[in-house]
Amino acid sequence: MVKSSKEQKQEDEMKILAELTKKSNESIGTIAKHCGLSRQKVWRSIKQLEEKHIIWGYTAIFDEKKIGLTHFILMIKRTIKQPGETTADKIISRKIEDLIKKLGIAIESSFYVHGEYDWVITFTSIDVKHAKQIYDSLITLYPGVIEKITIMETLMFIRKQYILNPDKKNLRDFL
Repeated sequence: MVKSSKEQKQEDEMKILAELTKKSNESIGTIAKHCGLSRQKVWRSIKQLEEKHIIWGYTAIFDEKKIGLTHFILMIKRTIKQPGETTADKIISRKIEDLIKKLGIAIESSFYVHGEYDWVITFTSIDVKHAKQIYDSLITLYPGVIEKITIMETLMFIRKQYILNPDKKNLRDFL
């Protein structure tokens, strides 16, 4: 059965996205070659994906330890109390980003989740002492809304942003 142009376009977009997740800094020509598509089609698809905000950024993956940083995961459990209007506005406006930046902490990802915890933030800091300052900042910024905060230090990435860590020999240290 012949695919419709819409189905074919979606399949091509998925091929392109798969290539971009492997190496987003590759040339359009290289991505096109790996996808079996023309350079023009790949370029046009990428532009459309960006316009639709399906692609909303590109980033480099780096080893935090090699530049003197430590990676952390912060998990937040909310109370059952609904946040007041002021607190909700602070959450929506992402006030925490400004506060944390002053502490020398860089947020990598921030997302709401379903499960035991409600909000997860991944970030880098120079050490655990600085990372723990985020706790006080959150409690102060969102009073009465947070029931529990757990901070974990990432020991080693096995895979990050779809990419396998090339230093797999270091995994032996954790086994």
